[in-house]
Amino acid sequence: MNNPILLIGIGVVALALGGLIGFFIKQALITKERKEQNIKADHIIREAKERSREIELEAKDTALGITQKAEEELAHRRNELSKEDDRLQKRREELDRRLEKYEEREVRLNKRQSSIDKRANEIDGLYQEVVEELQRVAQMTTDEAREVLLAETEKEARADMARIIRQIENEAREKGNARARELIADAIQRVASERVAEVTTSLVNLPNEEMKGRIVGRNGRNIRAFEQISGVDVIVDDTPEAVTVSCFDSVRREIARRALSRLVIDGRIHPSNIEKMLKEEEEQMEEDIEEAGEQAAYDAGVAGLHKEVLKKLGRLKFRTSYGQNQLAHAVETAKIASVIAAELGANIEIAKAGALLHDLGKAMDHNTEGTHAQIGAEFAQRHGVNKDVVNIIASHHHETDQESVEAVIAEAADAISGARPGARREDLEQYIKRLRALENIANSYDGVDRSFAIQAGREVRIIVKPNEVDDVEANRMAKNIAQQIEETMQYPGQIRVTVIRESRATEYAK
Repeated sequence: MNNPILLIGIGVVALALGGLIGFFIKQALITKERKEQNIKADHIIREAKERSREIELEAKDTALGITQKAEEELAHRRNELSKEDDRLQKRREELDRRLEKYEEREVRLNKRQSSIDKRANEIDGLYQEVVEELQRVAQMTTDEAREVLLAETEKEARADMARIIRQIENEAREKGNARARELIADAIQRVASERVAEVTTSLVNLPNEEMKGRIVGRNGRNIRAFEQISGVDVIVDDTPEAVTVSCFDSVRREIARRALSRLVIDGRIHPSNIEKMLKEEEEQMEEDIEEAGEQAAYDAGVAGLHKEVLKKLGRLKFRTSYGQNQLAHAVETAKIASVIAAELGANIEIAKAGALLHDLGKAMDHNTEGTHAQIGAEFAQRHGVNKDVVNIIASHHHETDQESVEAVIAEAADAISGARPGARREDLEQYIKRLRALENIANSYDGVDRSFAIQAGREVRIIVKPNEVDDVEANRMAKNIAQQIEETMQYPGQIRVTVIRESRATEYAK
């Protein structure tokens, strides 16, 4: 029995001894860990103190630099203020000297004015005595003498004024004509096109005569479908290997011409393909028109136009007048107007824009009532074009009043572009008819010996009989013939009427 108790006791003692040893070991570990933490804490504190000392030194250095910089700037400003103070002091002394001079001059002027007033009083007294003596001698009052003197002076002044006016008019006419010719020649030389623009063709070439039958189709179904969809007339006649597309609308005619050319090349000519080709060409034409308008505005140097205005402008590419392409004419007119405006000191941008858009109404006058100037001005106004440009469009044929010098410049540029040599062409029959009409008008007047239409119909030279027509009648005849030409004929540009009266004295030596 004693052995188990002894074992239990020994176990209890051993357990207690083990727990006590574990406790001391734990306490030793905790103490060691605490010492290590204290060592780390001391190390961190030392690093923090060293870092704070470094930061403090850097801050002191920075503050010292700022202080030095501020002191230098303060010294610089003090120096500038000192210099400015010296300048102000010198200026003040100079102003004081000037003020003294002005005061001295004023004193001298007052003295001089006193002497002048005294002399004026003496002169007034002498003048009164002279007037009284003159009235006594001439037996005329001052008012009567004044009237006589004014009458004589007015007569002499009128004669001198008339002579000076005639002289100034002659000089102005000579210089003005020379300057105008120089300006117009310079404008034409710098910007005029080298050739007449192409007329929009309405002729479609065919590879052979057999193609005409395919265009017409069985019982004419192809040509009827083409005409119905495109809105044009297709003329199939005896012209070898060609058919003609006819329509008053140049854009529609061009669409039809392109579509028919593609159909001829493709070879599949039937109603469904015709409709497809025409639709594709209509879409392509819209793109071409817009591109042509944008290119024209770019060439003319006009920016900021509305997209719809550019589209209408592009339609002029397919409009001609006397063989002159209207879009090329518009661009050329804008360039000429810019040159003239620059020479005259006018607004170049307004003149260019007005000249470029002056015939805008021709792109729509075939389906809108009114003149092309009125239609174009209304369209431009609706799309935000400058009011001065709108006035140029509306007034370039004098349908409304011209409100600016730019409107006159645009009108002149339009006339120059249309009337310059090579700008336009006419059919031979119309050309000959117009020249004969000019000569017939001139020959219808009494006293005319001969007349000649020269310079492609831009001048009529009339030779009169000197024993029947005097110089005054020659001037009146030129004016009347020019007026009759304006009222009865249509022509591009202007026509010069020259009446020549030549006196000849003939004797025979026998």
